[in-house]
Amino acid sequence: MSYETDPRAPGVSQGVGTSPDVALQERPESTSSSIAAPAEASTAGRSTPPAQRMPMLGLRRLVFFTLAIVTSLQGAYMMFDILRANGLTVLEGAILGLFVCMFAWLTMSFWSAIAGFLVVITRRDPLTLKRAAPLSETLDPNRRIALVMPVYNEDTARVIAGLEATCHSLAATGKADAFDVFLLSDTTDSEIADAERRAAAALSERMPGGLTLYYRRRERNIGRKVGNLAEFCCRWGDAYESMIVLDADSVMGGETLVRLAATMQANPRLGLLQTVPLPARSNTLFGRFLQFAATLYSPMLAAGQSVWQGDTANYWGHNAIIRIEAFVNHCGLPPLPGKAPMGGEILSHDFVEAALLRRAGWEVRLHAGLEDSYEELPGNMVDYAKRDRRWCQGNMQHLRLLLARGLHPINRLHFLLGALAYMASLLWLIMLGLSTVDAVVRAVAKVRFFNEGYQLFPEWPESKVAMIASLLVITVLMLLLPKLLGVIVGLLQRRRDFGGGVRLAFSALVEVLFSILIAPLMMAFHAWFVVSVLAGRTVSWSSQVRGGRLIPWSVAWRRTGAMTLLGLLWGGVSYYFAPLFFWWLSPVLLGMVASAPLLRYTSSIRAGEWMQRHGLVCIPAEVNPPWVLTRLEQLEANPPNDETADVDAESLLPETERRQTMPTQSLRAWWGLGGAKPPSTESA
Repeated sequence: MSYETDPRAPGVSQGVGTSPDVALQERPESTSSSIAAPAEASTAGRSTPPAQRMPMLGLRRLVFFTLAIVTSLQGAYMMFDILRANGLTVLEGAILGLFVCMFAWLTMSFWSAIAGFLVVITRRDPLTLKRAAPLSETLDPNRRIALVMPVYNEDTARVIAGLEATCHSLAATGKADAFDVFLLSDTTDSEIADAERRAAAALSERMPGGLTLYYRRRERNIGRKVGNLAEFCCRWGDAYESMIVLDADSVMGGETLVRLAATMQANPRLGLLQTVPLPARSNTLFGRFLQFAATLYSPMLAAGQSVWQGDTANYWGHNAIIRIEAFVNHCGLPPLPGKAPMGGEILSHDFVEAALLRRAGWEVRLHAGLEDSYEELPGNMVDYAKRDRRWCQGNMQHLRLLLARGLHPINRLHFLLGALAYMASLLWLIMLGLSTVDAVVRAVAKVRFFNEGYQLFPEWPESKVAMIASLLVITVLMLLLPKLLGVIVGLLQRRRDFGGGVRLAFSALVEVLFSILIAPLMMAFHAWFVVSVLAGRTVSWSSQVRGGRLIPWSVAWRRTGAMTLLGLLWGGVSYYFAPLFFWWLSPVLLGMVASAPLLRYTSSIRAGEWMQRHGLVCIPAEVNPPWVLTRLEQLEANPPNDETADVDAESLLPETERRQTMPTQSLRAWWGLGGAKPPSTESA
């Protein structure tokens, strides 16, 4: 769906009273008598099992951040020692500052991977640190769950097939009676809207037993995805305890849906539970490499994040369950003061919604062990970059929220790291450029052995070769060791799921080489996105292209021609003046010079299908296809005839509405830090 997968839908809640003049003013935490503390609101009138404990969470965070800080300081000192050897210039001071920022960011990712490896290899739950066990599937049928899918100008056949496959999988669990399904359309194209109505009417007639499908289309998509979900919550959400949010390309297994709902019911403090959606069904070379890497590494990395994030995890916008009461009472988003791109609607709404839930005392958790949670990715780097451009703008808006009042420090860190994920590319590019200038200047400058008039002994230039080599080795290890650990986990626990140990190891090696090659191209794209946002250029929103398509040579050269010329010029200058530095820079230069062929050939469907036939970069969803994905392929291959279906949209709406309001929250900045006090569990 055009709202994307991770974060990034624009967001002002419809019908909530979000005037720019008042939205950032101080507001009370509650504006309605229906708002209660998490434990109290969720347990009134019934007995609820105790919440899942997270022992030693404070100690885990202390250890994690201590390791990250100490490692960052060590790397910073090593770089400082290298640069100061012959006098620290202003240019080298700038290089040092950029390196410290990048190394600290890398350090946090590294230690998260180490934590994830330790809990996954020992089969421990990252939250409880106990032996990992399946989540409960015990549901109270009287506590209703809504399965909601917001869509916007999407491929109707694919949307309906995915939703139908998910519903059939849910019905197979025998627990579908607790669920209702909502297709929430913001489609603006009249032809697509007509197709949606017919397809929704036909699907409602063939829904498996126990499930009811409702279809609603808004004529004006105010607030985009945020407004879409807000309108659903304000009109019908009061009839449901929670909602599971899907994207248009989401496919989830029935057991996973039931476990999400059961976990929400069992924990009265839980406001949001996020799964790890794994990419699937890609047929291009680029898409297959991405889904292989995500499937092999993401669960381990997510487990590592969960170890130290605990009850302050993040929200990625879909394939997650949210407690509706908490969402309505605390997630009404105001616009940011000023104009886009840094002001106006909050595009990456999900990060902010997670932060607001945690500020109100609700737990936000990430579960890395749930399977059958899938999504689809763009099949080439052009479409992938278009999606990243929208996310970049949304994540950079979060920098304005770093000092929003009452947020938990971990949520502030989410905001910072999310923005840095894109800004890092620009910082790396600047650092490499400054390093080149410094290397060239030192190469052409005459060495002065006597700097004083009556100096008896010469001052020999000092070279920290051993320190440079050590820092380079450490940096490479911090980049590659998480991948190696992911491969070890795969070989020990899941090698058959990836087609065997040899295929897994070889595929991982090829993926590493592929990621090195495309890294300069993605770095250049992201750097340009950051510059364009800072220059005031806002993003346009359209539906996302997910299917595979071969990029024409004309498009490839138009997108990368300037980068290729820059790489040739950069390489020529560095090789002429500083040959040693040229070889250190060569991996970056190679990716830049070869960017057009990379863009073209990685979008090849034929190459992707060749690798699949030979069992390379395969994922478990291909080796042992889950039932829900198999069903999706069957529905796509034999689509039902929707031409004769009833197209009366009103008949697809719920018979009654239970109106409620969604108060706008304050994101006014202050200079104090600290999160909300956790809710009391006495009533539980």
